[in-house]
Amino acid sequence: MRKLAFLALCLVAVAGFVSAGGSKESATAKQPLVLATVNNPDMIIMQKYAPKFTEKTGIAVNFVVMPENQLRQKVTEDVALGAGKFDIVTIGTYDTPFWGKNKWIDPLDPLFQKMSAADRDAYDVADLMPPIKSALSFDNQLYALPFYGESSMLYYRKDVMEKAGITVPEHPTWQQIYDIAKKVNDPSKDFYGIVLRGLPGWGENMAVFDTMINTFGARWYNMKWEPQFNTPQMRQAWEFYKKILTDAGEPGPSTVGFTEGLALMTTGKAAMWYDATVAAGALNAAGSSVAGKIGYAFAPTVKTTYSGWLWSWALAIESASKQKEAAFKFLTWATSKDYINLIGQNVGWGQIPPGTRVSTYKNPQYLAAAPFAGITLQSIENAPYDQPTVDPVPYKGVQYVAIPEFQGLGTKVSQQLAAYLTGQKSLDDALATCQQDALQVAQQGGYLKQ
Repeated sequence: MRKLAFLALCLVAVAGFVSAGGSKESATAKQPLVLATVNNPDMIIMQKYAPKFTEKTGIAVNFVVMPENQLRQKVTEDVALGAGKFDIVTIGTYDTPFWGKNKWIDPLDPLFQKMSAADRDAYDVADLMPPIKSALSFDNQLYALPFYGESSMLYYRKDVMEKAGITVPEHPTWQQIYDIAKKVNDPSKDFYGIVLRGLPGWGENMAVFDTMINTFGARWYNMKWEPQFNTPQMRQAWEFYKKILTDAGEPGPSTVGFTEGLALMTTGKAAMWYDATVAAGALNAAGSSVAGKIGYAFAPTVKTTYSGWLWSWALAIESASKQKEAAFKFLTWATSKDYINLIGQNVGWGQIPPGTRVSTYKNPQYLAAAPFAGITLQSIENAPYDQPTVDPVPYKGVQYVAIPEFQGLGTKVSQQLAAYLTGQKSLDDALATCQQDALQVAQQGGYLKQ
């Protein structure tokens, strides 16, 4: 009898779920959605305003917020095992095509087709920025929706430069940045000429350093997939990165990632910072000691015209999730024009998620509040995603090599870079190890051409 009663309860619950059909379908029939995300400022704002989504739909959302490296590890493990611990995962332009191919995340086009015409028009997929949308697609299908998009830029203290009689070029070279950083560096007062990531991680120090590799004329592989870590151009890039950090950078760079760099800049401890364009809003937010004092320049170059990366932190639905329709509702809410307006009106137009929609860069309110908007837009549009290097390469990606094996390879190379920066390894030893690791990937992956 107990079994029959339990079955009857299950049938009632299922009937209730099927009949709901409307915006509050998940309010009582399902558990809260579980969303894994990174601890960046824009995601913290999303978590704060998620109750607005719950009020509208009846769908609760639990956030699991982690540092970037930990997020990558935990989410990759979950989707690869099909564990379904998370309903929604925060991933990037690198992961999305491979995860779509592996069927770890669901294609979104079928879910858009199920929307009413009015809801589809309101969301307006065509308004998503083409470079970002393309990078989040596989086999002509969209697999993730961009929460924010970014390139990279140079931030600098206008007041510090004015006092020193320095004019920062809008399109600076790395040598110019080195000279400026050296001039304004004052470690005796805990003030540093420049902040650069040194924290190991393919999405941490390698994100910044890869743009330098590219513009110095180096590359990971040649067209035959032969590793190129033993070239003069690669050596020059490594030497320069250590030189600028040693002579004018923050102490202990191997512990500094995006969030640590942002903290150093917002607390007024650095004259310059080269990092993600998305940080512009946070630098000017309430509570930042440098709000209104920041100037902006394009990513520094050596041999290329542009060197800024292309990235998006995006939201995707795990294939193992049992709450896909509810998850899709959250995806389309958090990446919508309405969400951008919500944040603009309540937090400030300078803090809205940037780099996702064409309409954002035609919005007078945003343009008035975001002096960095023009550089951000041009950097995204000109990011050399398809041909990132001076010499031809068989891969795509600016701050990564777009092959599945890069997550492991990039992490190994990032560790070698950190060891070199801290003096634990010589440059010769670090580059030799990277050369061997890259060769192993090329051989085992079947890329190497004899």
